[in-house]
Amino acid sequence: MKIDEFDFELPGELIAQVPLQNRDESRLMVLNRQTGEVAHDTFRHLTAYLQKGDCLVLNDTKVLPARLMGEKTDTRANVEVLLLKQVQGDSWETLVKPAKRVKIGTEIVFGGGKLKAVCTGLLEHGGRLFKFTYDGVFYEILDELGKMPLPPYIKEQLGDQSRYQTVYARERGSAAAPTAGLHFTEEILEKIKARGVRVAFITLHVGLGTFRPVKVADIEKHDMHAEFYRMTEKTAALLNRVREEGGRIIAVGTTSARTLETIAGQNNGRFVPGSGWTDIFIYPGYEFQAIDGIVTNFHLPKSTLIMMVSAFAGREHILNAYHCAVKEKYRFFSFGDAMLII
Repeated sequence: MKIDEFDFELPGELIAQVPLQNRDESRLMVLNRQTGEVAHDTFRHLTAYLQKGDCLVLNDTKVLPARLMGEKTDTRANVEVLLLKQVQGDSWETLVKPAKRVKIGTEIVFGGGKLKAVCTGLLEHGGRLFKFTYDGVFYEILDELGKMPLPPYIKEQLGDQSRYQTVYARERGSAAAPTAGLHFTEEILEKIKARGVRVAFITLHVGLGTFRPVKVADIEKHDMHAEFYRMTEKTAALLNRVREEGGRIIAVGTTSARTLETIAGQNNGRFVPGSGWTDIFIYPGYEFQAIDGIVTNFHLPKSTLIMMVSAFAGREHILNAYHCAVKEKYRFFSFGDAMLII
């Protein structure tokens, strides 16, 4: 398939720059994946579309305040470092701006010297490997000095950093938020459980691929990034029971969907506990084994994410829904509105 088949016109003013005051006030488009029929609602009414026996699967990854502003010790030039993945001990894969100024041996200091880093390797796509040194607890220092790594299409400053974090985030390690989960509040989760809907948690740490566009005309030639995932024994047992009892498994976000499809695909449709790395690339033609529905945001044109939802609901249904979202002035991307495909 060609990448242009997943393009659409998106006015810039529809890209949400800040979160709404209340998480659950976002709009909710409901898309019937069989018929393509679209309905409009608000996210706080999500429970109306769920049934007793269903199971929502949430990604409990926690975003690191991974954007660090530092300066080179030799020239005092400013450098921005974005932590992507811890590889061993205090060594991290990173993105750096401007990368051309950072070579092997370059030392950068942050926070007046509270944190130091030396470049120890050059990576693909302009990345750098850094070895960090510090006194104290690394994550406490990062909480003090770091900022949330907002996507490049968000130009506004985030006043409350917790708004780029789900209310159920607990497993530290993401370079970006699983944004479909940003709409949930503790109150909505309680209403969901009171309706007889089960809630399960998986972990997938969002990594470099979030910042990497598809650059090939033929999408089958795209090199998909790998991300770390984990499923507990408790979650695997619950999901298998839901499936056996005829309930629907509804992924919250494309990250949850990737994790579930990876595990089910490796185990003949069943869920087993474990962890690993997934580079699964889901696009039209893929046969889903794990999920019956998905809660997601509105994605970038030509992105792997719009390809995934197109695989789930059909490309024409998705593009029609997106054209409708543009016409109705839905808010797009990370801080935007939500879609339930079921």
